[in-house]
Amino acid sequence: MRVAGCCINTGYGVRNRAGECYILDLKFGVMGMDFTRAGEASVKIKNALQLVGMEVETIRKAVVVAYEAELNIVIHARQGTLTARVQPDRVEILAVDAGQGIPDIALALQEGYSTAPPHIRKMGFGAGMGLPNINHCSNQLEIKSKVDSGTRLKAIIFNHKSGE
Repeated sequence: MRVAGCCINTGYGVRNRAGECYILDLKFGVMGMDFTRAGEASVKIKNALQLVGMEVETIRKAVVVAYEAELNIVIHARQGTLTARVQPDRVEILAVDAGQGIPDIALALQEGYSTAPPHIRKMGFGAGMGLPNINHCSNQLEIKSKVDSGTRLKAIIFNHKSGE
């Protein structure tokens, strides 16, 4: 986790190579089928967002996105990373995995569509709401996937003040 520095417009944060100001850059490794640790990264992201004073609704949406993306890695991939880049006006969640990939992204975004195997469904996962929940909670969503290679998901949640 990086926290430090100062960006001119905000008074806090650091600049990345692209010149963007950010407050935090959190990155977590996620292992496929590791249900014992599933959700840990999302909890750490939630705690960090609360510490830096993000809006409650921003935190709620970012945690839903992070949790669903993290569980998708656990369920469908061999391994991956979950990254949260926190800027004053947004939270970016990036999930990258080495897994089976998504053959039809439009279909996978439909509520109830799932490719989770029966043993995962028996555990209470794989109801086909992961990507639809991510889509619903994101202001911007980009998914790139290659079958038998993996998936890259980038979601942006804007940090709007209450009433905006």
